[in-house]
Amino acid sequence: MTSTVPNAVQHTDAAAPPITMFGPDFPYAYDDFLAHPAGLGQIPATEHGQEVAVIGGGLSGLIAAYELMKMGLKPVVYEADQIGGRLRTVGFDGCDPSLTAEMGAMRFPPSSTALQHYIDLVGLETRAFPNPLSPATPSTVVDLKGESHYAETIDDLPQVYRDVANAWNACLEEGADFSDMNRALRERDVPRIREIWSQLVERLDNQTFYGFLCESEAFKSFRHREIFGQVGFGTGGWDTDFPNSILEILRVVYTEADDHHRGIVGGSQQLPLRLWDREPQKIVHWPLGTSLASLHGGEPRGAVTRLTRTAGNRITVTDATGDIRTFRAAVFTGQSWLLLSKIDCDDALFPIDHWTAMERTHYMESSKLFVPVDRPFWLDKDELTGRDTMSMTLTDRMTRGTYLLDDGPDKPAVICLSYTWCDDSLKWLPLSPQERMEVMLKSLGEIYPNVDVRSHIIGNPVTVSWENEPYFMGAFKANLPGHYRYQRRLFTHFMQDRLPADKRGLFLAGDDISWTAGWAEGAVQTALNAVWGVMHQFGGTTDPTNPGPGDVFDEIAPVELPED
Repeated sequence: MTSTVPNAVQHTDAAAPPITMFGPDFPYAYDDFLAHPAGLGQIPATEHGQEVAVIGGGLSGLIAAYELMKMGLKPVVYEADQIGGRLRTVGFDGCDPSLTAEMGAMRFPPSSTALQHYIDLVGLETRAFPNPLSPATPSTVVDLKGESHYAETIDDLPQVYRDVANAWNACLEEGADFSDMNRALRERDVPRIREIWSQLVERLDNQTFYGFLCESEAFKSFRHREIFGQVGFGTGGWDTDFPNSILEILRVVYTEADDHHRGIVGGSQQLPLRLWDREPQKIVHWPLGTSLASLHGGEPRGAVTRLTRTAGNRITVTDATGDIRTFRAAVFTGQSWLLLSKIDCDDALFPIDHWTAMERTHYMESSKLFVPVDRPFWLDKDELTGRDTMSMTLTDRMTRGTYLLDDGPDKPAVICLSYTWCDDSLKWLPLSPQERMEVMLKSLGEIYPNVDVRSHIIGNPVTVSWENEPYFMGAFKANLPGHYRYQRRLFTHFMQDRLPADKRGLFLAGDDISWTAGWAEGAVQTALNAVWGVMHQFGGTTDPTNPGPGDVFDEIAPVELPED
């Protein structure tokens, strides 16, 4: 989410180490783990070919399955819908297939270094994403309370926006040691990271984002808080996050996950699809030319309908066809609420405290609608003003965020007419795609009265409301105040030596299990945790020169708050 106004700290030292999603809760170098020539570990030859269930064919599931296959295990992937999960790229009926819309994840920060490993591995390209006021965005319009401001840089906006930027900077410095933590993360100074973060977790776990702002002298102005909520920093306003834990927000800004975003050329769903088909050159047990697709005859197994524990502490999986298989280990990467609703589960699958954590998980709603257009007409210059005809738009109207996506001046293009969250997303839920588009065009017509967007539309809209998707029920997890303990239980679930013997063998993964929910990096990191857990369960080990997340867990374990 490239900043609408400057970030709290501007790093100008070209020699400074790049920031990564290196903590602060679990400061483990997943990118170094992946890059090491020794690989992620090995299992005893006697276990080669053993089946492991991988439930969910999103990014986390595909990475877990791919790495387990390379170790010589046989992943059995179950997917209820389509490979990709919330990396979902769709086309427009009757239009050029190069025109695509990202219904889920569409922009990725450079700090997602473990994710970048896999993007590079499968040969995908990225390019700068046109966020508000980013270098990739020709112009931005901020429209609040019926008043619009055109800007190509932050300096083009009224002074009040710079005042809000300064308030946010001051708030982060005074309340959250921003510069110190950002520096420690950049330098991978684990003792300093842990020192700062442990104090903040103890002090702020019960605080909302909005409460954190209100406690700051810098944000004593309600008007400043209102503007920050409506336009804010990043892809748009922060107001939909105001009820969430401030710890969630700090994780984003510390690691610069809100900055310098890039999109995947051709669509993000290519990443899991290419992993599905990829034939690794370094593979154990299986012959060269083996892929996840070849191990499955081309298609994953269907939806899981039942999960039980059976004799010998096995995990027994029933799918929608009625097929029943039993495994010594399984990785669950789907949305955790599925274990409470769509999948018939034994209580014995998890300790009761983990069930409680899943029940208490809070999910954010999100909606998008895209339309294909004949060309990027927004680059035309208004004869009277010399400005772009239309701009990336942030507004307090129904659309909230409108993004303009093109692949050159003479090619068809795509407009994301609206991207909304939480209550703003729920407002769209009862409306059909056509009804949604009509409301959106009306809102944009009020901002751009001389622009006929409709005349450029060349196909039907595509839309999604993730809260209405049966296998997702929300866009991503976002902790509420007091949820840190729940998140810690879910994230650390891969360390199963700490669990009773009859609660082992089923490993949780996915971005909502991670500390960076809503970011593909969290899906990658938790997949690698689960891979380490499965390897450990089968008696495997990592190379001493490349310890895995479980090998160093005790030195960098997340802060443990008292339960009493």
